Amino acid sequence: LAHAFGNIPLKLHDWGADFAAWCSYKYLNSGPGSVAGIFVHEIHGLDPSTPRLAGWWGYRKDTRFRMEPGFDPIPGAEGWQLSNAPVLAMAVHKVALDIHCRAGMDALRQKSIKLTGYLEYLLGELSRNPTVTFEVITPKDPGQRGAQLSILVHGRGKKLFDRLTAEGVVADWREPNVIRVAPVPLYNSFTDVYRFAKILERIL
Repeated sequence: LAHAFGNIPLKLHDWGADFAAWCSYKYLNSGPGSVAGIFVHEIHGLDPSTPRLAGWWGYRKDTRFRMEPGFDPIPGAEGWQLSNAPVLAMAVHKVALDIHCRAGMDALRQKSIKLTGYLEYLLGELSRNPTVTFEVITPKDPGQRGAQLSILVHGRGKKLFDRLTAEGVVADWREPNVIRVAPVPLYNSFTDVYRFAKILERIL
């Protein structure tokens, strides 16, 4: 769920997922190299016989320091922890979670749909020019995408990406010819999206 967590509403329990994992440095904004997260469905999380890697931090807290043989896991996802979490990274992670909780995932998603739709519209207007050599390959249905559009560039895509970077645009390059643009609702505005489109138009 690297591109989903903090990007779209998730209902893993209701969907019947057994396990899931995600990083927190993308849309959750906890910083590069920050902590990861896991989901363990209660049918597994409450079953101590479920196979797993047994780690010190997943052992029951009230008996951990008895140092007895075997592994007695904490009920729930905590029972999958391997070692103590990095404290400084966790402090940043908590701030990121607090910000997301205050903003609300539903509100962020609503803005994301509008923001990404606006970007798609502006890119569509640019593509009317017969000299434009790109197309959006992300699904058009907002329900099938998050806060990102992938632009397939026919021709000198890397040169276009480098020009965008020189103009201060923070995007993402994927070989052989895709530029990924993500208007993140937590901190990007409609003005940011408009400015990006004008920069792209000028470069083209």
